[in-house]
Amino acid sequence: MYSLVSAPVLGFDLSRLQGGSAAADVLLRSLTLTQSDLPAIAAARPADDWDRVDLWRDVDAAAQERRASVADAGTLTVIERAPLGTLDGLLHCLRYDVLDWTWGKRPAPSATMPAPQARTPRQRQSPVASKATGVLSDAAAAAYLRELLSDDSRRRLSAPWTSAARALPEREHDLGPQGEDVQKLLTRVGSLNAAEMQSLNKVTDTARPGLSDWAPAVHSASWAVFLSGRVRAGAAAQLLLVQALDRSGVPVADRAGGVWNLLSGAVQALMVRDLLDSATARRLLDPYFTALGPLAA
Repeated sequence: MYSLVSAPVLGFDLSRLQGGSAAADVLLRSLTLTQSDLPAIAAARPADDWDRVDLWRDVDAAAQERRASVADAGTLTVIERAPLGTLDGLLHCLRYDVLDWTWGKRPAPSATMPAPQARTPRQRQSPVASKATGVLSDAAAAAYLRELLSDDSRRRLSAPWTSAARALPEREHDLGPQGEDVQKLLTRVGSLNAAEMQSLNKVTDTARPGLSDWAPAVHSASWAVFLSGRVRAGAAAQLLLVQALDRSGVPVADRAGGVWNLLSGAVQALMVRDLLDSATARRLLDPYFTALGPLAA
């Protein structure tokens, strides 16, 4: 379910989870890692893995609780927050999409290198890469299951990555040829006021009858992202959108009700605005422009 190619789906889930922004942050930082970063991350993992075994029993129990709550969802609040994917899907995306270059001798990717199709890797990771991946997986799981884990388990799972991240350089994400416009949209979404949120909801309600043509437009934009080699850049933009919505405090009900789709579609269209036909670009961008006006200068 989760992959860099389907980042809008991953972002939709993370945007509705309590720990979604933190999980997005782990993935965003992971997208910028290089080979030289791995030893520092691996060194943060405790030498005694028995403690980690106990923590992952807690993770498994929390994941089962999440699955049960989704299966038995009866209240609107639970339905609004129910993810489409699973923890296993998130970890698979992290290990084999985001960190694909750590398997075998493939080079570390650039922001414009497309993510490969999901597959079982043919080679093993090096010991250092494996330990580093474990540190990142622990942190991602702690964030994804935030409300279901005890404070102690969540803290102990996250602590190695939190420590390692402080020593790593902060790197900017290359958001592609239209990166400046994408960043303007993200900045605007990150500072929405009450009137702008109301406008977004109004436009979302108006556009809902036309969803039959929205889905093909998103598919076309996503296909263009893939073919143009902008998968990693596009995924970063979707994950940054998750964090922008949290900064504005857009209610989860609004995100689930269509605001995420409106904004995510606009981001996806901006990523490949130079490649899309005018009709597809208008279908995905016009609702955003109608709600919030042109991109700020």
